[in-house]
Amino acid sequence: HYQGEVKLSQWETNSPAVITPEYGCLWQLMEQRIITPPQGQSIIQRMISETLFDLLGLRQGIFSFEMGAAIAPQLTTLEIGSSIPKIMKQVQQWKQFHPHIQSPTQCPILTDQSRLQAALPPKSYKSLARWADGKTSLRQLSRYLGRDLVAIARAIYPYVQKGWIQLLDNTPHEPTPPANDPPKQRPHIVCVDDEITLSKSVEYMLTPHGYQVTLLTDPLTALSQVFHLQPDLILCDIAMPELEGYELCAMLRSSTRFRQTPIIMLTGKEGFIDRVRARLVGATDYLTKPFGEGELLMLIEKYIGQGQPSHPDSTSKPQSS
Repeated sequence: HYQGEVKLSQWETNSPAVITPEYGCLWQLMEQRIITPPQGQSIIQRMISETLFDLLGLRQGIFSFEMGAAIAPQLTTLEIGSSIPKIMKQVQQWKQFHPHIQSPTQCPILTDQSRLQAALPPKSYKSLARWADGKTSLRQLSRYLGRDLVAIARAIYPYVQKGWIQLLDNTPHEPTPPANDPPKQRPHIVCVDDEITLSKSVEYMLTPHGYQVTLLTDPLTALSQVFHLQPDLILCDIAMPELEGYELCAMLRSSTRFRQTPIIMLTGKEGFIDRVRARLVGATDYLTKPFGEGELLMLIEKYIGQGQPSHPDSTSKPQSS
């Protein structure tokens, strides 16, 4: 736990030497001699281990390829492969504490101080009472005490079972909307593809799930129509006559209106170069044809959430052009 006057907002994130503000802040701490290079390397190693622990504990996920320059200047080199078996063992040990302890972000708080004080050595109780304030997470606790996360969980597990320690979930919850809120509009999706068969299949996959779908089969007129429709998400075929999907995507991204709109490229080829090129023109994601309903829905829900199948108009036919 290091203390300094450096804020991430004060670091120039567009510096040619630094890709991420956290990494830049780490270098600034070393330049100001607040931490030493070995301490900086230790922090990076700890961050990577924590990230791998979270990733290996996921039940499912979606792979997304992100283009980016290498982090520079390079402070250390780590062999990730050799760390995997050790971290996998930690994940398996962690799962043994379920359901009483579920997440490293949970915050312990003492609910029966007298019994804990009687059960623990004075030094251990004093340390626990200092940090178990309902605001400090288990992961933060492991950092402050310099102990392994699994060891921290194992130490408090018997007392969590007895109810002497309670774990608070600090994950923000979505507010419950009032009952009289008007029904949400169905998310609007535009599919730009000159192949009518595929466009229709997209329509039939998405409409029953509460999405409004508009099919655009002429790439030359698609640009103006997309600006008029202003959809929540765009599906765009790469290989189209007269105007490639890459070009259409690049033109949309040049407009502030569609700078943040999810654009998913559709292609019949599974190739690394195609993925890189799609990313370079600003595509959000990439889907290889032929694809199933599950694959398509997973991507759609990832970027704009679920549809509104209970909406009165959910059975109406989408528009085609």
